[in-house]
Amino acid sequence: MASAAERLASNFNFGVLARATELKQRLLFVLGALLVARLGAHIPIPGIDPVVLADIFKEHSKGVLGVFNMFAGGALERMTIFALAVMPYISASIIIQLMTVASPQLAQLKKEGEAGRRRINQYTRYGTVILAIVQGYGIAVGLEGMAGSAGLSAVIEPGLFFRFTTTVTLVGGTLFLMWLGEQITARGIGNGISLIIFAGIVANLPSALSSTFEQGRSGVIPTEVILVILLLALALVAFIVFMERAHRRLIVQYPKRMVGNKLYAGDSSHIPLKINTAGVIPPIFASSILLFPLTIANFNAGADASPILATIAAYLQHGGPVYMTLYASVIIFFCFFYTGVVFNTEETADNLKKYGGFVAGVRPGKQTSDYLHHILMRVTAIGAVYLVLVCLMPEFLMAQYPSIPFALGGTSLLIVVNVMMDFVAQVQSHLFAHQYEGLIKKAKLKGRRG
Repeated sequence: MASAAERLASNFNFGVLARATELKQRLLFVLGALLVARLGAHIPIPGIDPVVLADIFKEHSKGVLGVFNMFAGGALERMTIFALAVMPYISASIIIQLMTVASPQLAQLKKEGEAGRRRINQYTRYGTVILAIVQGYGIAVGLEGMAGSAGLSAVIEPGLFFRFTTTVTLVGGTLFLMWLGEQITARGIGNGISLIIFAGIVANLPSALSSTFEQGRSGVIPTEVILVILLLALALVAFIVFMERAHRRLIVQYPKRMVGNKLYAGDSSHIPLKINTAGVIPPIFASSILLFPLTIANFNAGADASPILATIAAYLQHGGPVYMTLYASVIIFFCFFYTGVVFNTEETADNLKKYGGFVAGVRPGKQTSDYLHHILMRVTAIGAVYLVLVCLMPEFLMAQYPSIPFALGGTSLLIVVNVMMDFVAQVQSHLFAHQYEGLIKKAKLKGRRG
């Protein structure tokens, strides 16, 4: 007789999706929210000359502004209300998470469960507002100081009113995206912020491919280089899928138990330690950290330009050795930092001890915690090297051919594949839960008839 799991697998088809009403509502909500986010990425800020802006961005798009534009889903290139995207929110999240390690008060809040998590989220929102104001004002001032090839300014009427309206508009757009991401997480499927970034990158992929093929046709990029780019992208996707599914199984054993008059044999299980526990967080955090000062540095223009900011912009240009070294270093740091945040070895060891589980050859308690930490750090080291390779391998090719779009880079492919894998996994879990509910209802009906 087939087991429940086998029956579940055999009945798993698209008909299940048609009957899963709650899942359909969640999927439709995610689709609607992402459509709103993409619509806002095409609503321009008032007071901008689009022709001059396109000329300015064409001149600066191969630097850090191109990376920022990739995360903004093209909103920065069009200077729309969502030009800042969710980068201030990500930067604020980084700061708050770092402060939870340094501040005893925030560390205590983190241990208070749901109430503490809400307080920390509120602090993150406050930080988002502050960072968005700083970045929004910097963009407004920078736009006034930048001119196109004909010497015309992108701002039609520069002045205090333009700076005020632009800052308010950009801050409002970021806060709306932050709220929309939280709504997707709560009422939809998957992580809302990641899905918004994912939608922006995917929306730019068709234009990135067409631009690459057009450059190949015109001879700007050799045909063999385009073939290498496509083959490298396919290889990176396969490599990312393999590494994201890879994990180290840590066997956990449970002793024999006496329940009433019956003796139950000991059982064994395993703790899956993923090679990349941090997911796409390290590259996103690294990009956000490097983009924050470079946004100000790259908008540094005019006669009163700061030599310090000009030096920073020169040394930290995208694709340069200093930028790539810092990018790799920050990725490695956040791999270990974020893994330590999401996987608490002491708590895991205490839970194993509480339920009688143990790792063979290791004493319960502190020795188990130390052993878990040792294994986790070794696994995370492999994951950090993997992330650095994926994010930097295409960068060397793009350094030789700067006209290659950033949407075809390793960071964008990593985000797209990771978010899609997580989204599909959550959809499947909802479908399995719906199937199990159906089996339970059928079993209850049969029991009543019997």
